[in-house]
This record gives sequence, structure tokens and C-alpha cells, in this order.
Amino acid sequence: MYNFIRTYQLDIMQVLAVVSLCFTLLLFITRFLEKRRKQIMIFMLSVATFLMIFERLAYMYAGTTGTVGYIMVRVSNFFVYFLTPCAVLGFDLYLENIIMRDGRVKSRPKRLVFISIACFIDMSIVVMSQYTGLFYYFDESNFYHRGPGFLLSYIVPVCAPFILLTVLYQYRYLFSKWIYISLIIYAIVPVLMGIIQVYMYGLSLTNMAMVLVSISLYVFTYIDINQTVVDAHNHEMRMLEEEKKSVKRLFDQTATAFMYAVEKRDEYSLGHSSRVAKLAKRIAVLMGKTEEECDEIYYAALMHNVGLVGIPDSLLDQKEQLSDDERKIIENVPKLSSDILSSIVEYPYLKEAALYSHERYDGNGYPKGLKGKVIPEIARIICVADAYDAMTSRRSYRGPFPIQTIREELIKQSGSKFDPEIAAIMVNILDQENNEVIKKTPLMVEKEIACKAYRDATTVGIPIVNTITKIHFKTSTPEDFIGKFSEPAMVLFDSFDGRCHDTTKGIEAYHYLEYGEVWFDGKSILTSARNLKVEPIQSQEAEISEDSYEIIAAKYEDHVKLEVNSSKGKYDIILALPDRSKAAYVCLTGENCRIYDIVVDITDELIRESDIPKIVDGDTFINRMESDVANVQIDQYRSASTEGIPLEDKIRLDFRTMSLPSAGLVWHCPYIVLYYADDQKIFGKNYREYALIKLNGEVSADEKIAENNFSMKKKDTFPGWDIWKQKHKAGLECSVSFVRKGNAIDFKTENLGIEIENKTLILDGTKEIYVSISGDQVALTDIRISKKI
Repeated sequence: MYNFIRTYQLDIMQVLAVVSLCFTLLLFITRFLEKRRKQIMIFMLSVATFLMIFERLAYMYAGTTGTVGYIMVRVSNFFVYFLTPCAVLGFDLYLENIIMRDGRVKSRPKRLVFISIACFIDMSIVVMSQYTGLFYYFDESNFYHRGPGFLLSYIVPVCAPFILLTVLYQYRYLFSKWIYISLIIYAIVPVLMGIIQVYMYGLSLTNMAMVLVSISLYVFTYIDINQTVVDAHNHEMRMLEEEKKSVKRLFDQTATAFMYAVEKRDEYSLGHSSRVAKLAKRIAVLMGKTEEECDEIYYAALMHNVGLVGIPDSLLDQKEQLSDDERKIIENVPKLSSDILSSIVEYPYLKEAALYSHERYDGNGYPKGLKGKVIPEIARIICVADAYDAMTSRRSYRGPFPIQTIREELIKQSGSKFDPEIAAIMVNILDQENNEVIKKTPLMVEKEIACKAYRDATTVGIPIVNTITKIHFKTSTPEDFIGKFSEPAMVLFDSFDGRCHDTTKGIEAYHYLEYGEVWFDGKSILTSARNLKVEPIQSQEAEISEDSYEIIAAKYEDHVKLEVNSSKGKYDIILALPDRSKAAYVCLTGENCRIYDIVVDITDELIRESDIPKIVDGDTFINRMESDVANVQIDQYRSASTEGIPLEDKIRLDFRTMSLPSAGLVWHCPYIVLYYADDQKIFGKNYREYALIKLNGEVSADEKIAENNFSMKKKDTFPGWDIWKQKHKAGLECSVSFVRKGNAIDFKTENLGIEIENKTLILDGTKEIYVSISGDQVALTDIRISKKI
């Protein structure tokens, strides 16, 4: 390294001088430095530039005789020695500028004052040394030699940086990271080089290092400037973002408050727009919309019914069916909403969404009668969200629809009222929420009820399942009814919401089916069950206290067993349900009594078939001819399925399907399952499900292991969902086909005008794929396998 520097020393000096000069010139056009700091940096880089120029000239003219050589050697060496303390002075001024900028330090540190004085003294000594030879002298051949006081010239360049380092460390909190690093380098590197140069005569290490660190100071300053600009830009962007959020919050609060004022006129509409907006945004997120698009959809949904402000209160409170004139007024709401929102010119999508949110996918909506994809997407999303909230909300003339009814309505109206893709997303949301509610919602049974007239009060239905459920409670007779008949009772039933219903609308809406009533003295009434058997139990156990009652209940397939115990006796009750698809609930009620301290304990103790005697033979709907695959009856959602059939390159399955008599929903039909399991069984060992295709036009799968491209079309031959369900109950032939090419499986089927196509792409590399037929409340018979498509 020593030889390299000695050989190319003049070239290195020239490069450093040119670079330093360029950076000095660049500083003149720099706009982001404050004036004083800019001046100091120009001074420092100018000193560095001339220091390197004169150092190079000193080496070039050393030993050169003649007038020019004589002058240049002396002038060059003078400026080298003179500019060295100037460089230290520049460092001192630079520190002072940063420390005292913006009044952060009130008075100039004394150490900086001392260094400034020392620098001027050193420069004065350099001038005097020209006459005394204190620092250096020249011989007859014009060569440079160190003078007797040579080491004195190193005092300021070596000692001053250490003093400046103490200042730098004390006020380090005032420096940015990059400037602090550059100043540390500026202070230490020349000192180290100066110490080395004492022992390496003939090399200009100190001055080259001084120029190099001056250049590095410029570089680090620019890095700092860039960081400052970036920080300022980021700060400005954050401020703009906060301002944008603030404006957004203001708009949101204003729009929400306005819609609250509009909806407050009708207690049943209160909060409707807000709920629709949140749901529409959720649908948009699942559709993969950007955050900005989701916000647009949210606000459009929030404001889409603003035209209600122009509807008379009497019409909003209307509890009876609307007349034709009244309906025309209501159908004018989209136009009114659009006219009101058209004044918000910054957000044109608001008026568009409001105008078309009541259009139907089949073209039978209003006000324009648009059809299909011609309806703006934002309006199609709002249409689904609006309909869903309307069905889940209470109205003056009805309660909220049960989940099953809402789900079926979304499926039935897919492609007619609703965009099929958006309706499918809404169904998925509904299924997820329903599953979460089932998982998280504990059974909330009333602790106490008061019954006057018989069944004027009932508890919520307590589910009877295939594990033992224990119910304990007490009763008392209020003073007003002492002397009158006073007894508790229980009602056995099934309904969508698990509650008793006694109104025509409630019975229809919640598919309420009452099996019978039982009293604790063994009396009973059979209603819709196939049979009810009550037998007393002879027991030697101590009788239960007079005001206490106990029920032990369980269910196995289509039979329910209850053991009741009270002071009136102990009884075994066997109930035969209409079929195995039915659920069973028991609720407490009574007449002229108070039922209290109700405790329900659903245990984990499973019931076996032998635990409940059968009083009626189970109905079977598969006593028909069997073909390639055994017949199967599926009484509840995927409670059974056919054996797994290996999926080859081409395969067709033909079978007869019949929905069970208790079936009443569109998804009570066959399901085609593509899966893998080590034992080839549905839900078997290492089970992976790639596609579940329902013949009513639904598909689901694990997106991590399979990609499904699904389409469902209603052809002209489709008779409508009601007839579709009737024909499935009567029984019909179905055919499904598969074509497999590697990890891609094409599926096709058509039944009663419902044309379904699905392409499943297997993502986990599984080679062995099986197909099985399952379903919900359906009997599958005469199942044939063919390799001809």
C-alpha cells in the first residue's frame, strides 16, 4: 500500500482536487441547505480543493531549479501549511452552525471559541515561519526539509479534532445520524493519518485524508438532505392522509347522521342503511375490490335510500299491503335519491348506485328495467345487501325471516333478482356467520317464566340430541291462582329457530312442527309424531321433593326418549318422529304456575341405538333396485354417502334421486363430492375435499388445495324452483359426468333446466381422486357407473 500511494500520489491528489472542486461548484446550485451552512461547506471544500492543488504543486516543483521552481515550491508549501488550520477552522464553524441553529444552544461553546483562536494563531505562525524556518526550509537544490519546530505544525490538526470530538459528543442529540457519522470520520481520520505521516516521510497522508473527509462530509450531507426531504415528504403524505381520513370521517359522520334522521321516521328502518353499507363493503372485499372501491361501495350503500326523505310518514308507517298508487310513490325513491345525490359532483357513483339499486338481474326491476351486467356493479352489490338486511330485519307486519328461508331466497333469486356471483358470495357469508353463531352462542334458556293461561309463556326450545340432556326446575303457584289447576308441562317440537309458534305466519315462516305435549303425571297429546308411548317407572328410590322436577332426554335417529321425574311419579316417554331428518326440541310451559330455577346440562354421554326402544319402524325410501353402487338414504346434511369411486379419465354416474317427504329447501338434493382419503371414505383418514357441488347450483371447497371455476345457468326449460322441488320429491333420473386431464377435472350435469359446469384444479399434487354422492334429505338409488360420456 505504501509503495502504491507513493507511486500514484500525484494522480490521487489530482483526482481528489477535481472531485472536491466539482462538489464545491455543486454547492453553489444546491437549494436545500440553509445559507450559513452552505457558505461554511463551500469554504471547507474550497480549502480542501486548494490544499490538494498546492500539495500536488509542492511535490511537482520540489528540486526544480530556476525562478518558477523557486517560487512555486515556496508558495505551494506556504499554502499547504496555511490551509491546514483553515480546514480545522471550517470544521469548527460547521459544528457551531449546527449546534446553534434555530436557537437550540444560546451561546457558543468556549471550546469552539478556543479552537477558532488556535487556528488563527497557527495561521500566524505559518506566516512567521516563512522568515524563521520554524516549520520547514529549502536547500540549494530547492528541496523541502522539516524545520526544528516541525511538530508544532501538528498541534492544531491533531489536538483540535479531539477537542471538537468532545463538543460533538456532548451535543450529539442535535445531529442527525448521517451528519454525526460524517463528523466523527472528519475528526478522527485526518488525525490518524497525521500520526502515521510522522513516521512515513514523503507521503501527504494528512492532507489527502483532509480532502477525502471533506468530500465525505459533502456526500453524507446530501444523504442527510435526501433523508430530510424523504422525511418531509412522508410527513406531508401522513398529514395529507390524516386530512383525507378527517374529511372521510366528517363525510361518514354527516352521511350517517343524515340517514339516521331520514330513517328515524320509521322505527323499523332505523339503522338499515348503515347495516347495508357494512355488508356491501364486506361483499366488495370478498370480490377483491381495492380499498378505494370498497369505500365507494360503502358510501353509495349508505346513501342509496336518501330519497325516503320525500316519502310521506303515513306511507312509511303503512302496515297493510300497498295500493298501486302507493307502490308508484315508493318506486320513485331511487329517482329521488339520485336527484338528491347528483349535487355531490365529486362522487358521481353515489347517484348512479342510488338510481339502479332496485334494478333486477332479469330486467324486471325499476326505474329503467336494466338487465344483467348492464346494471352497474355497485348497484348489483347494494341490491343483494339491501335485500339481505330487509329479510333479517323486523317489520311492523312481520318478524325477521329465519336463516334457512333467507338462504333459500338468495339461491332462488340468483339470476333473476340478484347477480349470481354476488348472491353466491352472500350465501357464503351467511353460511360462515351461521356456523360462527352456532359455535360461539351458548344455549340461553330462561331461568324463570310465569304462566297464567296455558302456554301463554314458554321457554326457548332445548335441543334433544344424541347425548344425554338433563333439565331441572322448580314450580310454585302464585297467590292469585291458589285453588285453581296449576301444573307445568312440556312441548315437543321442531322449528328453524328452536322456539314454539302459535300463529299462522310463525308456523309457516319457521317451518314449525309440533310433535306433542306431555304432563308430569303421565298424560300426553300426540300431534305430528308417528307415535308417543308413556310408561310409568316403578322405582324404590326416594321420591323427588314436591316442587322439584327432572327431565332426562336424548335422541337417536328418529326416536326420542325422555325420563321425567316429579312428586307425581316417574315416567318413560318414547316419541317416534316423522322421520330421521327431523330435529327435536323440548320447551317448558304450564298453566297458573311459576317455573323457576331452570337448569340445563347437556352432557357428553352418547346414546346408542339399544338405549331407546323403537316403537315404530323407520321409513326407508331405498327399497329399490341396486346397480353398481349400493343405494343410500341421507336423512340429514351429509349424514351418509355412497362408497368412494376412483375418478378415471372419463366417467359418468347415472342415478335416481328422490327428496324425502320432509325436504322443503332447494338444497335438499344430491351433492357431488370430489375428495381424497386413505380409506376411500368420506371424512376418512387423511381426508381432503376438493369440491362439493350441490345440484341446486352451489359449490364449495378448500381453496388451499383446490381451485374451482364454477358456473350455473338456468335454461329456458327451467320450471321454477317450486316445481323443481316438487319434481325432486317425486323422483327423477340424474346424470353427472367427469373428464380428467392430469390435475384438472371437468364436471358437467343438467337437471330440470339447471345446467352446471365446474372445473376443479387440484393444487396439492394428489393423484388418487375419488367421487362420492351425498346430499341432504334425499334418497339415491340405481347408481350406475359408465365410462362412456
